[in-house]
Amino acid sequence: MENTVITVAGKGGVGKTSISAAIVRQLVKSYPRARILAIDADPAGGLATALDVKVTLTLDNIRKAITKAGEGDKQKKRAIELLGEVRFRVFDAITEQNGFAFIAVGRPEAAGCYCSVNAYLKEVISLVCGEFDYVVIDGEAGIEQINRRVMEAVTHLFLVTDPSKKGTQVISSIKKVADELVMYKKLGVIINRFNEEQLNKYINTGDLPVLAYISDDRELALFDVMGKNIMELTDTGELVSGVRKALEALEII
Repeated sequence: MENTVITVAGKGGVGKTSISAAIVRQLVKSYPRARILAIDADPAGGLATALDVKVTLTLDNIRKAITKAGEGDKQKKRAIELLGEVRFRVFDAITEQNGFAFIAVGRPEAAGCYCSVNAYLKEVISLVCGEFDYVVIDGEAGIEQINRRVMEAVTHLFLVTDPSKKGTQVISSIKKVADELVMYKKLGVIINRFNEEQLNKYINTGDLPVLAYISDDRELALFDVMGKNIMELTDTGELVSGVRKALEALEII
């Protein structure tokens, strides 16, 4: 069976991370025997918190080790040799959870970054994805990771926005770039924090299909205060119900 790679994208502050975590939750419940990987590709690292994962090693930690080894002409050969070891070391960065695995990209734009090394790490991410049935990527806010082809091999693209015009403009821009650079099969929009139905006529997503409208989730707000993770949400909450509807609309579950 071909694996399913889901990327969640949109502008900052629209709830991408909560939706990404809820997607992981639903996949674990729907496919308890599947190999599921959650990738935190946002430097802010919010997905780990949302899923209550303790991260000790990121892909950027590996990148930094390679970069340090490659400083100076005399050490370039050593850096090249280390690239061959990354395939083995990257699996050390994967944390096994109850029903899914987790890996964090970290901060790929840290000082001293080598573009060639980052490009290699992008290939490593693709390699890791091939080991799982379902992969959920919580992307960095905005358009950069799409533009740089970090999210190149994606089967399903979820564009998340709030009801604001800026939010819909961002997902429209992401879609235009994705059409050229991402090999996705299906795409749809989730409108999050949609609390006033009368605003519906003002929300313009163009030709982008809206998969679900999600209102503010009071249970999620309570969980945030209590420090509980999204895997513990009930099945009837706004977030979980909306994400389930979106996954059904794209025939993922």
